[in-house]
Amino acid sequence: MTAPGLRIGVAGLGYWGPNLARNFAALADCELTWCCDPSAEALAHTAVRFPGVRLAEELDELLADPALDAVALATPVPSHAELAVRVLRAGKHCFVEKPLAQSVAEAECAVAAAAESGRVLMVGHLLEYHPGVRKLAELAGTGELGELYYIYGNRLNLGQLRADENALWSLGAHDISVVLDLAAEEPCEAFAHGESYLRQGVQDVVFCFLRFPSGLSAHLHLSWLDPHKERRFTVVGSRRMATFDDMAREGKLTVYDKGFDEAASGYGEYITRSGEAFWPRIANVEPLRVECEHFVQCARTGAQPRSDGASGLRVVRVLAALQGSLDGSGAQ
Repeated sequence: MTAPGLRIGVAGLGYWGPNLARNFAALADCELTWCCDPSAEALAHTAVRFPGVRLAEELDELLADPALDAVALATPVPSHAELAVRVLRAGKHCFVEKPLAQSVAEAECAVAAAAESGRVLMVGHLLEYHPGVRKLAELAGTGELGELYYIYGNRLNLGQLRADENALWSLGAHDISVVLDLAAEEPCEAFAHGESYLRQGVQDVVFCFLRFPSGLSAHLHLSWLDPHKERRFTVVGSRRMATFDDMAREGKLTVYDKGFDEAASGYGEYITRSGEAFWPRIANVEPLRVECEHFVQCARTGAQPRSDGASGLRVVRVLAALQGSLDGSGAQ
């Protein structure tokens, strides 16, 4: 006998929530039963798009429904941790958009609530579900790239100005989650410098540097004040190098057979190796669909999500360390 589909509600119907609702509604083993937002206009649009879905202005209505299994939170960032705790304590599985919280203490509370409730907590670190990033992580994990030397990433755009979070917290959570996934360890040093050009006290450009116990280092350039739209990672290893470019139409992942090989004569001399580049085959699927499917599977089976609460907490720890560096650098 087939188990019933996961009954889920989506709270927050601003920019990202409707994308979550679209994907959950399309899954065969999932039923979108509730949508929640304080905006009457947002609810009206949802009623047209998803007829039959119950609508609410307050999250309490969803939490009071004993038939509801899970809630996906796409609410403003400052509310993430508090609402996640409420969802978990109500006995519902919880998917929460990144970042999990705006402080380490808040993130720890959410992780503790998941453990106490026995429910699944998953954080929406979307890039970890991108087939290109998964292949990159596979190449790094199997030693195909050799020893990882350093990683650098650019997440740039002439994008949306925000008042409640700076470029570090708005953009950095994506890239930090990928760097931690590739590194398989947490950094021992974290430095950041940023500038506030458009809104006082809200850094719209941030440069980050991370150093890891293994010797790996990472540099991130984050900005919503840039003429270029870039979403790119480069990983440099002792054997090969690789670039993931999410803006590329085809060949999002490129592996370069380039590096330095020790000369046959020895004596610590090296020769440059510049071999061919190749493009590993990756699945052409929507990362958000993969992410939503993963959450539904974990909620139904009790499996640990790839980006679980502990993963979300690690990202928040790094963000907090970088923010501390920003504050100490005198950035305005």
